[in-house]
Amino acid sequence: MNAPERALGPRPLPAAMLAALQARFGARCSTARVVREQHGRDESPFDVPPPDAVLFCESTEDVAHAIGLAAAHGVPVIPYGAGSSLEGALLAVQGGLSLDLTRMNAILRIAPEDLTVTVQTGVTRKQLNEALRHDGLFFPIDPGADATLGGMAATRASGTNAVRYGTMKDNVLGLTVVNARGELLRTGSRARKSSAGYDLTRLFIGSEGTLGVMTEITLKLYPLPEAISAAVCHFPDIDAAVRTTIQVIQLGVPIARCELVDVNAIRALNAHDRLGLREAPLLLMEFHGSPASVQEQAETVQQIAAEHGGEGFDWATTPEARTRLWAARHHAYFSALQTRPGCRCVTTDTCVPISRLAECIAATVAEADASGLPYFIVGHVGDGNFHVGYLIDPQLPAERGLAEQLNRRLVARALAMEGTCTGEHGIGLHKMDFLLDEAGAEGVAAMRAIKLALDPGNILNPGKIFRL
Repeated sequence: MNAPERALGPRPLPAAMLAALQARFGARCSTARVVREQHGRDESPFDVPPPDAVLFCESTEDVAHAIGLAAAHGVPVIPYGAGSSLEGALLAVQGGLSLDLTRMNAILRIAPEDLTVTVQTGVTRKQLNEALRHDGLFFPIDPGADATLGGMAATRASGTNAVRYGTMKDNVLGLTVVNARGELLRTGSRARKSSAGYDLTRLFIGSEGTLGVMTEITLKLYPLPEAISAAVCHFPDIDAAVRTTIQVIQLGVPIARCELVDVNAIRALNAHDRLGLREAPLLLMEFHGSPASVQEQAETVQQIAAEHGGEGFDWATTPEARTRLWAARHHAYFSALQTRPGCRCVTTDTCVPISRLAECIAATVAEADASGLPYFIVGHVGDGNFHVGYLIDPQLPAERGLAEQLNRRLVARALAMEGTCTGEHGIGLHKMDFLLDEAGAEGVAAMRAIKLALDPGNILNPGKIFRL
């Protein structure tokens, strides 16, 4: 892969700053090549030189001290969580210091009576839900990877439960953020609503570490449903599956999860997880509520599916069976990678109004089939969001070019349908041109103005979202 251009050139970490970091943090500040390389790679198809050093932070004070030093020396700072970005959001395109926040993994306060929790930014979604289980609560946002909650907030993540519970922007109540001067900023509260001035919480959500580094997050929680049931239903083609989804949503059925898995992804999952699923497009669905409401929802969806040729409505009512199904769905990306050893994946992330979903996917499938590139499709189709993963040989630039060409066509199609270039992965390096197409020059100029007002030295994750 060709590395993206370093628009402002590298800004290496000077010896004086490195000495100051090592004096304060000792071995927690590493320049070891293997550590730097680990923090210079994500799940995107980009190859970029690693950061100059990695600091393992353990507190808000650590983050503030590091950013204060970086501001004084004009050195880039890149927040790092689970490393699961698909758009190059954590790559050190101008060099600098990677702030590893994974050791900041304390659950600070669970307030069952208020249905809130406050956590450090390095807590992962699985860790949080395991801690909440004993209180009969859960946090629903599930992007698939066991991402850190800080990373999920930074990219405005959503995932499989978004159709019922919303995305991260709907579920974050407040933040502690370190700004570009190394100062603390607290936004929001534990109250469920507020009209107090600008909504700074949502300004930082989705900012991909370019406006500040989040260190603590207060989240909404939900009671564990009294009853949960999951089912898979196979369809004669993708169009039938998508039209079933559209009708379910338009009728107002409060389905909790509705995931599309195409036949290519089914083959990969069968090989990886030995599921033995029929090789046909399927919807993987989940229903939450009381036993009576879950049964009613499921019967309604089953009837709609049958009208579109859906069959084999197979139930998974035990926790073990449901976990196996959803674990397999979350493995789809890595299962697909194993079907072509050594490949990289160019992943799309469009989202369109639900009424245009079938049309958008049909045209996308036709183009993908005609291209000859190996691909797979999965999607959170209940909210109009789907992903195409093009599996490319990194040694063949023509394949990368073809995948990007298909991606550009898909984004143009989605925007023409009044959709978006990214439903949940963020802009990062990969979608900067698409953001200009979507938001327009005036919209991107407004974003630049906010960035420069909060980070005039451009040290916070520079080179992401847009070019300065």
